[in-house]
Amino acid sequence: MTSAYGSEQLAGVIVGAQLNGLGVARSLAPAGVPIIAVDTRNTSAGLWSRHVSGYFIKSFIGKTFADDMIELGKKFSRPPVLILTDEDAVHAVSENREVLANWFRFRLPVDDTVKMLSNKARFHAFAQQHNFPVPRSVILQRASDIEYLSELRYPCVLKPEDKRNVLRGDKERAVRVDSLSEARERALAMLNSPGGIIAQEWIEGPDSNIHFTLFYRGDGGNVVSIFTGRKVLSSPPGVGSTAICVAAPEARAILEPLTLSFAEQAGFDGMGSIEYKWDDNYRRFVMVEPTVGRTDWQEEIATLSGVNIPLAAYRHEVGLPPIPDRPCRVPVAWWASFTDRVPADVLPERTRIVDGYFRWQDPFPALQFYCLLSPLRRMKRRWLAIRELDSGHVKA
Repeated sequence: MTSAYGSEQLAGVIVGAQLNGLGVARSLAPAGVPIIAVDTRNTSAGLWSRHVSGYFIKSFIGKTFADDMIELGKKFSRPPVLILTDEDAVHAVSENREVLANWFRFRLPVDDTVKMLSNKARFHAFAQQHNFPVPRSVILQRASDIEYLSELRYPCVLKPEDKRNVLRGDKERAVRVDSLSEARERALAMLNSPGGIIAQEWIEGPDSNIHFTLFYRGDGGNVVSIFTGRKVLSSPPGVGSTAICVAAPEARAILEPLTLSFAEQAGFDGMGSIEYKWDDNYRRFVMVEPTVGRTDWQEEIATLSGVNIPLAAYRHEVGLPPIPDRPCRVPVAWWASFTDRVPADVLPERTRIVDGYFRWQDPFPALQFYCLLSPLRRMKRRWLAIRELDSGHVKA
């Protein structure tokens, strides 16, 4: 009996169809995996890919998400493999894992570990307890904790302890502060919205000192696939998401054993990653933050470099033998969007730069993003700016 999607082969269900999910779809497609991309809105670029069938749900959060996913699960004769790309969906699957496991194949750490790894304050405490290298930090939960900021050396960076508060627009993503007085002012403002914050001493060095190790751990902690990369540029610089990244084979010998040691200590199975930064002052890598239960924003650089983690995870979960890595002969860089300029002299000669949205054989995500969505966003920002100016004139 075939599923409602008309294939005997087990499907891959990608939750979240933005750039991250688009990269996962393009990683699974060459293997002929039937792909369903789940999202809450039709503007997500991955839904425009020729490789996917779209499926809409109301929310990525809680029981609403679980109920909608069960309805999707009923359309398959055998449970498909679930690959998550969204932070809220990770928590929704973790909290509803018993019922969702009847309909999908997925692998996550236990729920308390998911929560620990998703919370910057709890992750920092766990890393310190087990002697993993992390920046000097203090945790602020309420206004009275502001006094702890005096324990740090400046500059520092302030971050919400729970990334979901950023994704929902409740808090700023990350804020660099250059003095104690500035830190107090910005921290008080951030504490006015839900959730605590973590203040970390700034790690000296450029964005190109930021590295990441992506992995998938399967049955019994088996390392199914692992890859180490390096940022070339963040957007905005210093505190933003990856704009351009490359493979970093020179860092594998240090970062991959460190990552797997942490994963073993934490019981960190399934899809995940850890971001590091090389500290120019102390001449060492420090752990910045983990990603648990989902693929990373820049996950596709691994596939482009010959290490296809989503496909390796899919094959592991359906009981197929592993696939060998296929290292590239020509250096490759993943570029989130051509609106980010590549700094001069930061990429090796002959580097092939691949746009996150555009592929000749799959052009519609780029057409949707660059020709439709981006102009609309610019128009919206301009309209909001004009409205704010008009409002200011009225108040004056």
